[in-house]
Amino acid sequence: MHAEIRSTDPDATRKFFGDLLGWTYPDQGAIPGYTFVDTGVPDALYTAISPLQGGSDLVTFFVAVDDVDSAVNRARELGGRVVQEPQHVPGVAFALIADPQGHVVGLTKQG
Repeated sequence: MHAEIRSTDPDATRKFFGDLLGWTYPDQGAIPGYTFVDTGVPDALYTAISPLQGGSDLVTFFVAVDDVDSAVNRARELGGRVVQEPQHVPGVAFALIADPQGHVVGLTKQG
């Protein structure tokens, strides 16, 4: 669905990748400091840079699911760990889970 860089210093992260890769940041998201990335590549993976939302710096991708709460509960049943409990903001629900080996993946439902 999309990729996200969560940073302790999102302004510095935006500057670094802007200078390195030519990324621009045309739109602000629903969370203060959350910006969408224009990579300049047509049909590129939807990407964003945001401030931390708990935990430490993180680069992850988000997978679309039918129901975030159900998917988080199922991840727990399978031995996974919840890194960020489901959040519901206008237009989107999301959470972060880790598999039993610790790999963090985002889960999201748009709409």
